Amino acid sequence: MNIELGEFVIMPNHIHGIIIIGRNDFNKSIPNAETKNQFSVKSKNLASIIRGFKGAVTSYARKNSIEFEWQSRYYEHIIRSETEYLKIRQYIIDNPFKWNEDSLF
Repeated sequence: MNIELGEFVIMPNHIHGIIIIGRNDFNKSIPNAETKNQFSVKSKNLASIIRGFKGAVTSYARKNSIEFEWQSRYYEHIIRSETEYLKIRQYIIDNPFKWNEDSLF
């Protein structure tokens, strides 16, 4: 799968990151015959990437006796322009400097 981790930051109670999914054999347009069941579990998509990441971090935390719990959901947003990308990237960069404003600080 052609993916790249862009800007990211790990905060004490949350993370922010940009996942760049490039065009590849897995995300090309799928012919209609293969899309009959639109409600089946899909692999090689953003949800599967997040699921794998959460699973790996959870496994590491358990093996190392680290108390850890994931938020059950995550927020996703498709970035559609260079301007939007730069704005979100800057938000991620600035996030640690705004930690004292967090409600759980």
